Amino acid sequence: MAFLSSLGIAESALKTQRLRADIIAQNIANQGTYNNAVGEDPYARQLLVIEEKRSFRQVLGEVSGNKSYHRRGTYYLSHGPSVTARGDGVQAVKVVKDETPFTPVYDPSNPAADEKGYIYQSNVDNTKEQIDLIAAQQAYEANNAALQAIRGMYTKAMSLTGK
Repeated sequence: MAFLSSLGIAESALKTQRLRADIIAQNIANQGTYNNAVGEDPYARQLLVIEEKRSFRQVLGEVSGNKSYHRRGTYYLSHGPSVTARGDGVQAVKVVKDETPFTPVYDPSNPAADEKGYIYQSNVDNTKEQIDLIAAQQAYEANNAALQAIRGMYTKAMSLTGK
């Protein structure tokens, strides 16, 4: 049932935003760290790469593979399973390191200082992390509201059919 696939979409978004919030929390926890040895890098800010599970091009390929026809910019399916019946949504692809340079701090007495007397602090900016955390929280709440609406519609549909 295509209607129920929307549950999977909202669920995948909830899981992905939760992982995003966990990575942001890890960044905040490590924001004040320095390199521990000469030539060693401090903690680098982590970023989550999120993408849709299926691209629009894949969906169009599936539509045209199902002997669909095009009329006024809309694709109609004539045969085969519905495009929306499979699990769509988003997925976390990978976690990458932020390439922002580390912050040099002059401390020549530190044993981890380089030949110029600098140690390096993590590239985590608390303001950026707080903004990203708010965005992740709002995306999570929006997807949770969508999930609740879908469940409410399903419950209402079942009560109308008598099941």
